[in-house]
Formats: sequence, structure tokens, C-alpha cells
Amino acid sequence: MAEEKKERIQTDANPGIDRREFFVRMGLGSMGIAAAGTAVFGYQFLSPNVLYEPSPVVNMGRPESYQLDSVTLDVDARIFVIHAKEGFFALSAVCTHLGCLTAWKPDLGIIACPCHGSKFDVLQAGKTPGEKIEGPAPRPLPWLRMWLSDDGELMVDRSEDIRPLQFVRV
Repeated sequence: MAEEKKERIQTDANPGIDRREFFVRMGLGSMGIAAAGTAVFGYQFLSPNVLYEPSPVVNMGRPESYQLDSVTLDVDARIFVIHAKEGFFALSAVCTHLGCLTAWKPDLGIIACPCHGSKFDVLQAGKTPGEKIEGPAPRPLPWLRMWLSDDGELMVDRSEDIRPLQFVRV
């Protein structure tokens, strides 16, 4: 019986972890996780958050690649290049209503917005190209600054709207 008590005492002497130690370790672990999360978000907040956007100036190619009275859409640049009798000009392909990408409808001779049905003139006599014909768009399509570069390429600046009827003559 004395041996049994000794065994029991030795077994009870190292019971593992008691309740107090458990909560101390849990508290320290929780604080460590919170500190690590704070450090990660702090690093993200302090590191530069730069959005690299493409240049607003777009090379639209050589004037010879556009036929007379043609309307060409560059989907990536969101620009219509129009070669009229008066010369070249560029219109934004983004609808002024809600920013949808418009499309050229050659059978109707208009630029149309597929989202809400706005229609814009392009080459009709007596109307300003880009002028709204119908639909909810509040403004005409913006004319974009276009010029001929030193090496003979048509260049368009998407960030600069200009007054209508400013053509690039080649």
C-alpha cells in the first residue's frame, strides 16, 4: 500500500499543464497572432500602392492604313479613328451615359451604345460628328486631341478633350 501511494504521488507530481498555465499560454498566443496581423497590415499600409496605368497617348498607326470615310475602333485604346473628307479626327468610344463601350454600326452610319441605346452621329452632313442623336447620354462623344508625329504616325491623347471640328489634315 505504501508503494501504491508513492506511485500515485509521483504520477500526480507531473500532471502536465494546469489551468492557469493553459490560459497564460493561450493569452500569449493570442497576443502574438494579433501582433503579427497588425504588423502585416501596417506593412501593407506603409508600402507604396502604385497603380501603373498605360500612357494616355496612343499611337494609332500610319494615315495610309485608314480608308477615306472609314470609322475604325481600337478596342484596347477605346478610341474611334475617323477618316473624313476634311481629315482625321478621334472620338472617345466610351458612352457619356454610363461608360459602356460603344460600337460602330456601318449599316446605319452611327455609333451606338449597346447598354442603353444612345446613338451618336459620325459622318452625316450638317451634323457634328459625335453629336447625340437619341438616347439617355447627357453629352456628345468627346473629341480627343490628335496630331501627326514627326515620323508620320497618327497620335491620340485620350486625356485631352478638344473642341469639335479640329481635323488632322494629311
